[in-house]
Amino acid sequence: MITAAPARPVHSLSLPRPRFDEFTGVARTSRLILRRDRVILPLWVTTFAILLPITYAGSIRAVYRTDADLASFALATNANHAEVALYGPVYLATLGAVTIWKAQILNAILAVAVVLTVIRHTRTEEEAGRSELLGAGTIGRYAGLTSAVLVASAASVLSGLGFTVLLRGYDLPAAGSVAFGLGLASTGILFAAVAAVCAQLSASARTARGLALGVVGAAFAVRAVGDLGSGTLSWFSPLGWPILMRPYAGERWWVPILPLAATVAVLAVAAALAAHRDLGGGMIAERAGAARAGRTVSGPFGLAWHLHRVALMAWIVGLALYGVLFGSSVTSVSGQMGSNEGFQKYIERLGGAAALDDTVVGLALGILAMMISGYAVSAVLRLHTEETEQRAEAVLAGSIGRIRWAATHLLFAFGGPAVAMLAAGLTAGLTYGAAVHDFHRTVPACLAGAAVQLPAVWFTAAVTVALVGAAPRIASAAWAVYTGFLLVYILGATTWFPRWARDLEPFGRLPKLPGGHFTATAVAWELGLAAVLTGAGLVAFRRRDLG
Repeated sequence: MITAAPARPVHSLSLPRPRFDEFTGVARTSRLILRRDRVILPLWVTTFAILLPITYAGSIRAVYRTDADLASFALATNANHAEVALYGPVYLATLGAVTIWKAQILNAILAVAVVLTVIRHTRTEEEAGRSELLGAGTIGRYAGLTSAVLVASAASVLSGLGFTVLLRGYDLPAAGSVAFGLGLASTGILFAAVAAVCAQLSASARTARGLALGVVGAAFAVRAVGDLGSGTLSWFSPLGWPILMRPYAGERWWVPILPLAATVAVLAVAAALAAHRDLGGGMIAERAGAARAGRTVSGPFGLAWHLHRVALMAWIVGLALYGVLFGSSVTSVSGQMGSNEGFQKYIERLGGAAALDDTVVGLALGILAMMISGYAVSAVLRLHTEETEQRAEAVLAGSIGRIRWAATHLLFAFGGPAVAMLAAGLTAGLTYGAAVHDFHRTVPACLAGAAVQLPAVWFTAAVTVALVGAAPRIASAAWAVYTGFLLVYILGATTWFPRWARDLEPFGRLPKLPGGHFTATAVAWELGLAAVLTGAGLVAFRRRDLG
């Protein structure tokens, strides 16, 4: 008699009861992560914990010296929808609340930093096969995931603690300083947990990274829409909770319960997903590709476009939207300054409020250039990733030469930022022109301001090309170079910072248009150095062995 086979049990996604030995090796894997990130991790923790608090607190105290100035700033800011969407409202016209108003965006930036950290040390390690190698020893099932979350969370705590200490160093109230630091740290910890979940969903590090960053973007959008409305929607965004704690504006000490509860719940989901998937696999099944490549993927350019298109389009759209925001809000700057006599004299010397607005646009475009330089570094390092994961060898085994193959990726590394910057310049010029009713002046001026920042972006990319070509083993040091450029730019505003160090970074030397005076010397030097470094990197790449 034929009997039916017993049904296989259906596993639910309930939280398993992990054994203690499944966490074996957490300390060792944590030390490994700290060793591998011994340059990048201290740099961004130092930036959040020391450099940014000094920048925010020092500049605000120097400008807003009276209660009338603070009241004018709060009134003008809350009336500007673009700035409220970007940074949140000013709840109270106090020195502390004004000081940390723009710093609220650091919650989103820290979320991005911890997402990249956790994905890099979980899903990327699995995709490269290194997690399987470690797991063959005495490393427990949850050790790698736990270590990545712990390291990212510890870095978030240090960032929040450092911000708190330095805010107190500027004689700001202790309660508000602690509330802001607590909000910053809790945001980082929560998004470390979010990244841990996303790392379980897809077998691809790129997809997992995109999912996690998508959550950050959605949280930011919900918070922005909520702050523009009644504020109710902001309660549904993890990036809204630190602002709703109201540092320096009547702190709500019960609000941290929300990120704490969310973190516990999200970590429970991450543990459940990790227990129900195979190492190297993801919970979302990968779709089988087409039997034959389409026309858009044929050839080296099509392949490069397939690899870069998602990140590039996201940057183009993001910078264009950012251009809309600061272009529409720039005319409120003079109102935010209030009746500060010294600043009013500065405006008069500058040439009036219109000249001040131009200066603000030029500075904003410079900041966008620093942001898009990160994409340029990432796009160049894609060459190194393709090489180390042995996909480049298969492509180059045919009739495609090394220089041609590398040039297709560099086209996106150099051309992509140009498109994104010009998109930002165009949207900023249109919204700025709508505010001042002068499109004929603002659109060409903003496009020129965006274009003149490109040599700094290309120089940063060229440094990365040189490292990939001549020193592939330390190619990731390009991120340290990029971060160093940003730190030198930030610290360059202080009087004690040495001039020779300021001369090393490319962003501060270029003219800021509109509002500044164009000088061709710095532009020519940076373009020439970028060309030399790119050429040297390509020559070295052609001559050395792959891998």
